[in-house]
Amino acid sequence: MPNKNLYSLFDSRFPANRADIAFEGPEIASYSFQDISDGSARLAHLLSNSGAVPGDRVAVQVGKSVEAVILYLACLRAGLVYLPLNTAYKSAEIEYFITDAEPAIVVCDPASHTEISALAEKAGVKAVFTLDNDGMGSLMDSAAALPTDFTTVERASDDLAAILYTSGTTGRSKGAMLTHDNLASNAKTLNSYWQFQAGDVLLHALPIFHVHGLFVALHCAFLSAAKVVFLKKFDPATVIASLPEATVFMGVPTFYVRLLTEAGFTKDVCRNMRLFTAGSAPLLAETFKAFEERTGHVILERYGMTEAGMITSNPYEGERKAGTVGFPLDNEVRIADDAGNVVKDGDIGILEIKGPNVFKGYWRMPEKTAAEFRADGFFITGDMTQKGEDGYYRIVGRSKDLIISGGYNVYPKEIESFIDEMPGVDESAVVGRPHPDFGEAVVAFIVPDGSIPSLTDQDVIAYVKEKLANFKVPKEVYIVDDLPRNTMGKVQKNQLRDRAAVV
Repeated sequence: MPNKNLYSLFDSRFPANRADIAFEGPEIASYSFQDISDGSARLAHLLSNSGAVPGDRVAVQVGKSVEAVILYLACLRAGLVYLPLNTAYKSAEIEYFITDAEPAIVVCDPASHTEISALAEKAGVKAVFTLDNDGMGSLMDSAAALPTDFTTVERASDDLAAILYTSGTTGRSKGAMLTHDNLASNAKTLNSYWQFQAGDVLLHALPIFHVHGLFVALHCAFLSAAKVVFLKKFDPATVIASLPEATVFMGVPTFYVRLLTEAGFTKDVCRNMRLFTAGSAPLLAETFKAFEERTGHVILERYGMTEAGMITSNPYEGERKAGTVGFPLDNEVRIADDAGNVVKDGDIGILEIKGPNVFKGYWRMPEKTAAEFRADGFFITGDMTQKGEDGYYRIVGRSKDLIISGGYNVYPKEIESFIDEMPGVDESAVVGRPHPDFGEAVVAFIVPDGSIPSLTDQDVIAYVKEKLANFKVPKEVYIVDDLPRNTMGKVQKNQLRDRAAVV
């Protein structure tokens, strides 16, 4: 049987001339496909020499660099399970991930090496390496003299390639287990559906610690041997300067909102572009319309999630409709009520999906995994969805009170659990409200316990900021006498959302 390792698929699509440029950018040196191959071989040797065996996890919390991408490919080649962590996560969050995943190796930024090494030692991690935003550190130093040939480890379709943690509704994050086939099937589907081809140039401004930037964008580029113009971060001026040499750009709605504020963002700078995609958060209809008027391009909005990659997409050829996420890709979909009964077209229900892209389950959470799947294998996404008469799907809301802020998933319960521990706080409730830039903003309502009469909204924000990543920190905090509840005592978050929208 052929090797089902995802890296083998990439390698088979890399150009015959490995001297072709794979990555370049205004802030980085150029990297050829040979550089990518050689670098990932060296790192695969290093990881293996450090005691990691196929199936072991490698936890990575580093800035955006080509070397970080090469590390991801090295993990695949060595049969290891890649575990990327948001760079905004702080020590309390990192401790949970390391304890839960029990990685064999951790790679972190040099600035956090001391702190993370202490956590890693307690968890029995075999080695800790560093990698900074410029691709320098002990990881690359240790691998520099190692061989540039490495036989890609045999993997089966169902073997794990990555674990990505998603925020838990109960405050405990869940590790979504993604197999080599999950990632390969979705990559091939998108590469075909969005018509990637030789000669494409992907302008990459996304982070690389989640599905959008790491899997959706880079996998499409690898499968078509497309050159990637690699930006360290999203900066409107740098994006505008780079657009004339690109053909594809993938962004979150925030990117497009900010580009439209720039006078230099014109139809002319987009003259060579063939595709702009948007996802990770809802795109406002006014942004969709303003973008088309400014550039002549219609943004292609799609819908996906950590557990399944991309699930639906507006058509590449055909009408792209504002406020919709198009049609199902290479998966079965249905819309059902809470009991799992399929609703009729036009009615709102919860989207359920089944297909080769759907994850294997949650890491070490068999009960949670079982609860999220129907008996016939359909995964319950939790996203409230409607299929229109036109056949286009619309995501109309989310169950479990999920907030998406700046493209990141935020679960209120996690934030509430920290706020409730704060001296002076009796209880809290966190909701999202529409925000023109971030999609949604995190808003907290606080009931004080009276022990600290001087407690202010800024005290609460500062407290949370010490504990959690910045995208989880409330943009606003309102101190109230009580929280609205129903007859069963459950907090009525719909009322709080209404209040937050007009405060």
